[in-house]
Amino acid sequence: MNEHVYTNYRLQLPDQEVLGTLVVRDGAIADIQPGLVAQGQNGDGDYLLPGLIELHTDNLEQCISPRPKVRFPLEAAVVYHDRELISAGVTTVCDAIAVGDITPTSIRLTQFAPMINAITDAQTHGRLTADHRLHLRCELAYEHVCDITAQFVEHPLLALVSLMDHTPGQRQFANVQKYREYYMGKHHISETEIDAFIQDRIEAQQRYVSQNRQQLVELMRSQNIPLASHDDATVEHVQEAIADGAVIAEFPTTIDAAKASHQHGLQILMGAPNLVLGGSHSGNVSAMELAELDLVDIFSSDYVPQSLLQAMFLITRQTQKPLYKAAKLFTLNSAKAIGLDGDRGSLAVGKRADFITVHDDGIVPRLTSVVRTGRRVA
Repeated sequence: MNEHVYTNYRLQLPDQEVLGTLVVRDGAIADIQPGLVAQGQNGDGDYLLPGLIELHTDNLEQCISPRPKVRFPLEAAVVYHDRELISAGVTTVCDAIAVGDITPTSIRLTQFAPMINAITDAQTHGRLTADHRLHLRCELAYEHVCDITAQFVEHPLLALVSLMDHTPGQRQFANVQKYREYYMGKHHISETEIDAFIQDRIEAQQRYVSQNRQQLVELMRSQNIPLASHDDATVEHVQEAIADGAVIAEFPTTIDAAKASHQHGLQILMGAPNLVLGGSHSGNVSAMELAELDLVDIFSSDYVPQSLLQAMFLITRQTQKPLYKAAKLFTLNSAKAIGLDGDRGSLAVGKRADFITVHDDGIVPRLTSVVRTGRRVA
């Protein structure tokens, strides 16, 4: 029998904080009790909370291509990505794999299958520390998105599919000037090329989006795979998501869309970088504003894994919510959204011993350990 005792920690239970003791036995939580014991690891009053659960991160792309024209070997990039997530306290992750893009040189047009295969192989052979699942991000204006997605719809790691439309004038980029600035900066499209580029994107949207959306929605329904909308900006967008059977609203861009999503029971997912930075880099609604209005259910690190933990503590300071309530936005709610809450996402007897310990000095919270299935991994 393999047993570990953690005592004198501020345990973040589903409905309360308890200064007490947690016992791990054979990879699962065996006991939780208030008060201190004489044996075990003494936390000196630090926090102990569930491992973070990430539903939407593009971090693997950054590990593959940290600079333009640089391509790391996929096998190495997957391991780098995994270690960055674990070091940020993420014990379960849905790797966001984009299917389709709007720029001809994008890795999203060619690397989706190699990325999926590399993740699957690494997890199968024990090279990964976090538990990895797949989140397919389907670009609706991409001609071949349906055929490609159909190839992976029965993949055993597939946990979530989202429908995206990054057309200028739509959703995240309703402000076309913001679109111009973003794509000229990120993809180095020149001033003379950008207008033709925008027109091409608009024509592709008109040609493909409607039929691709219908086919993908039908495909997800047939496989009972959770569906997410993406960058909803209007009440009409939300109504479309409801009709599609979506259960998650990723990154609504306006307060009206967030309110409508909440009213219709969609789980609202926002980006932790938005909250840490004090606003959206695209000029969209503030994540903190939505958190203050109780219009956020889940936080994702998006493109900065380390932002998750800091965002959680910022919420407690700004909104006066107790930490155990704020923690659900990063743990239990995420698990529920993809049907994993039966064995993870909260500190409860019988659940997997996936948890983190944190010291907070009031400036930036510091992760002091990460435990996955009872074993310390960071």
